[in-house]
Amino acid sequence: MSFTKTTEQDSHYNDLEHMPVGDLLLNINNEDKTVPMAVEKALPQIEVLVKHVVNQLKKGGRLFYIGAGTSGRLGILDASECPPTFGVPHELVIGLIAGGDSAIRKAVEFAEDSITQAWKDLEAHNINKNDIVIGIAASGTTPYVIGGIGACNEHHIPTGCITCNKNSTLAQVAKYPIEVVVGPEFVTGSSRMKAGTAQKLVLNMITTATMIQLGHIKDNKMVDMQLSNNKLVNRGVAMLMQELKISEKEAKILLEKHNSVRNAIQHYNHDKK
Repeated sequence: MSFTKTTEQDSHYNDLEHMPVGDLLLNINNEDKTVPMAVEKALPQIEVLVKHVVNQLKKGGRLFYIGAGTSGRLGILDASECPPTFGVPHELVIGLIAGGDSAIRKAVEFAEDSITQAWKDLEAHNINKNDIVIGIAASGTTPYVIGGIGACNEHHIPTGCITCNKNSTLAQVAKYPIEVVVGPEFVTGSSRMKAGTAQKLVLNMITTATMIQLGHIKDNKMVDMQLSNNKLVNRGVAMLMQELKISEKEAKILLEKHNSVRNAIQHYNHDKK
């Protein structure tokens, strides 16, 4: 299969330094509008991967993301948002980045070029066959990610990937690839832009759909969210008022007592029987 690295192709726009700010913003926005359409074309691939993620987590496994640079940071972002949003343990979804945690803020030179380091990073978390690993790389050529996914395959650990090029090495190595081809970036090669947006959309889909399938959403509400600030407490109170048809005062007392929207609903319904 031929491999065309569209993420590195020349931008459709020239002389950006001479473009007025209004035109810069308009053209960036026009490019961004194409991203959801590219994601839509990949929905069948996303569905396949999500079903495998759900299956592994139901077996007691964990979801790992591995990536470098922007891709690694996006994986860590998605992983870090799962506990407060869905009330799951921090160890359920884990994001790993080439170069370690210091690379979250500052680029670590050549960290992504090691083909063996990702497996070492995964081994530090006692990776096993119940887990599933998703490699994230816009180019689909990052050695850190390809090496990690390949090692997982050798150890019979399910693998997926998110990439923005068709027929990349990563997509060929991963068992359940997702290819979202967004085309050339507004600034040539700047894959933190459309490719990064596409990856974020897909990551949102993967964990949101998975957590719904695992029962962490009731109706359309985050009943398992962590009540870690006043905004979320107030949201919890509103959920209880709507769900149980009770006053704000009653909802506040109930939520303070049980410190969980789900538990408050369950105890209230049980007491009413």
